[in-house]
This record gives sequence, structure tokens and C-alpha cells, in this order.
Amino acid sequence: MLVDGAWTEDWYDTDKSDGRFERTTSTFRNWVHATGGNRFEAAPGRYHLYIANACPWAHRTAILRKLKGLEDIVSLDVVLPRFDENGWTFGDGDGLADPNFSGRATVPILWDRQEKTIVNNESADIVRIFNSEFDEWGRGDLDLYPKDLRSDIDRLNAEIYENVNNGVYRCGFASSQSAYDEAFDALFATLDELESRLERNRYLLGNRVTEADWRLFPTLIRFDIAYFGNFKCNKRPLTAYPNLWSYTRELYQWPGIAETVNFDHIKKTYYSIRNLNPTGIVPKGPELDPTVPHDRAVKFSGPSPC
Repeated sequence: MLVDGAWTEDWYDTDKSDGRFERTTSTFRNWVHATGGNRFEAAPGRYHLYIANACPWAHRTAILRKLKGLEDIVSLDVVLPRFDENGWTFGDGDGLADPNFSGRATVPILWDRQEKTIVNNESADIVRIFNSEFDEWGRGDLDLYPKDLRSDIDRLNAEIYENVNNGVYRCGFASSQSAYDEAFDALFATLDELESRLERNRYLLGNRVTEADWRLFPTLIRFDIAYFGNFKCNKRPLTAYPNLWSYTRELYQWPGIAETVNFDHIKKTYYSIRNLNPTGIVPKGPELDPTVPHDRAVKFSGPSPC
């Protein structure tokens, strides 16, 4: 992380939180606007997205970029598949958005070429920027945050974020038994609830795919190959949940989504976190095939609403 603009090798400090992992708040929260008169105005070629293929938060933004047809509008760079004492690595460069910045160096980052600064490093914001602010050039017909479902999406996002998206990290980086137990129990209680929900609904909020589905998917697709073992989320693998695993396969099989998933980068990066895996050995397993046909269309009568 950076402290007053200087690089340090500090990691998360759980001593002050009784062993609980507490994620820091994103620092850069500016918005790109479709309409004129704002500092950051939507335009083809102006913005650049930095991601890690391993990072589920960054993966959300890559998915929205793909689904909304923004590949030629917002350019992309991917960091190398490892995480060490120097954090993410993507080659040489100069300049900081804030030379006195203190905080973690994270991805995703939405960069403004025109002003040479970070616009936003909060994945939830970038997802919504991509969903609505570039519709002049992307798929304006696709709205993953529709007005009539926004309160339901926000409520579900909050629960899934706390107990699942961030819950796996609360398990993996806990430094006390009580903190780990608390996170572990909340994680699997929520997965059980989601399994029941997906028994009744094709997607989280019925027959319409929304932002909530694409925020959950990156955690699910990483679950068995990273979180089950390295993060000690080992009550049961995702493949033991018939509905959740079939649902994950359906989302993986949507046009273009498999291109955003890099299992090699995911495994190499998660198992390069030395305080969790001191030897750095990357396991060969498990065998996981998300291309196996799912049963969601048969169960809920209809093709994927791509």
C-alpha cells in the first residue's frame, strides 16, 4: 500500500479488529457522465480500464464492458497473474493520480487519458458507469439496473457483498478463530439461502438477469479453485449446490463471458499470496468444467435472455 505517496509492504492489519478482515473504502469515486458539462464526460477512447483477471471485483467491470459492447470504447490492460510484496505488477510507468495518496493499490482502476488521473477505483461504481453512461456507443438496449428493480438489487447486493463476495475474504484473511467462524457461518448460511432462491427463480430476481447476478458470478466461478482451499471456505464446494452450480454454468456460457474468465490467472494469483500459501505451490485440481450444459432453460422454460 501507499503511505503519503511512498510504497510500503504493509498488508491488512487485523490486530485492531479482533482478527476480523475489514476491507478499506475505495478512494477515487468520481463519475463519468453521458451528458456534457461535467469534468469526466463519456467519450470513445478517453478512458482505460486496468484489471487483474484473478480479482473478482475487477472481473465485474470486465463483464459489464463485454456485455455492454464497450471493448472498442474503453481500452483494457491486465496485470500479471501474481501478487507479491510489490502488489499488482503491470510494467513500468510514471505518475500518480495523487502524489500524497495513502491507501491500498488496488484494481480495478478506471483511468482518464485526457486528465491523466484515476477517475474511479470502486468496482460497484464502474459497473454502473458502464451500464448507463456509454449507451451512445454501446448496447443502450441492455439495462442491468432497471428502475423497477433497483431497491431489490441494492438490498440483495448488500447481503451478498457482506456474506459472500467479501465473506470469502473475511474467512481467508481472518486472524482469529472467532472471526473466521463468524465469517464462515455467514457465508454458508447465505449460500444455502441463494441455493433455495435459485430453486424458485432462474436468476436472483426472477427471469431477468440483473447487475446482482453479475456481481455474484465472479465469486462463484472462483469458489472451488481458490476460496474452498486457500481461503478455508471448505464446508462444501460450489459443485455440491445443484442450483448454484447450474446457475454459474449458465452465466459462464452467456456469449462472451467465458472470455472474461482466466482460470490460470485466478489460480496462480490466489496461490501466490504468501501469507496464506507460504510455499507458493499451485494445486493442480480441482477438475472443474463450467461448459457442461446447464438445466436452467429446461427447468424454467425458455432460452437464455441474452
